Amino acid sequence: MFSGIVEDIGSIKQASDRDGGLRLVIAIDTLDMRDVQRGDSIAVNGVCLTVVAHTLDSFSVDVSRETLNCTEGLDTIGAPVNLEKALRLSDRLDGHLVSGHVDGVGEVVAFTDLGESWKLVVRVPQALAKFIAVKGSIAINGVSLTINQVSGNEFSVNLIPHTLQMTNLNYLRAGKRVNLEADMIARYVERMMSAN
Repeated sequence: MFSGIVEDIGSIKQASDRDGGLRLVIAIDTLDMRDVQRGDSIAVNGVCLTVVAHTLDSFSVDVSRETLNCTEGLDTIGAPVNLEKALRLSDRLDGHLVSGHVDGVGEVVAFTDLGESWKLVVRVPQALAKFIAVKGSIAINGVSLTINQVSGNEFSVNLIPHTLQMTNLNYLRAGKRVNLEADMIARYVERMMSAN
């Protein structure tokens, strides 16, 4: 479980074939790896991945073909990736509950400088549109954000300078694809409503 508060921006250093998927080596900048053990979870661009090896300046994960097929940005050498270690039960929850299980890939429609902030508009797959609500939560590339507006299968969020500085969202432009995770409470409510 994660909070959607990014701890570091790393980069994909290596990607090698492994049984149909990939083994990734991810270089880190400031993420403290001293308490990380083999088997721990780290969210990489919002995708919960298991550490199979690590040093003080990188870690390795195995990514299945299934995960590669339903996410974006895990197979590009040099790509910046948002990183967050899994929560401990004693941690503060500053974002929202994020599982690291990506629901789908969205497309950036617009990324506009408003002066004091930036407005990001994202188009979601139709199947995810029912989970998007004004003032609800969403994770974009693992970043916990609040939805400001919704129109059909598009929504917008405002990004403050701190968020842009601390995440890879500042690299977004119209046409870029992003990993999306809907609020888990919305998923459970929808399931309960449809079970009747």
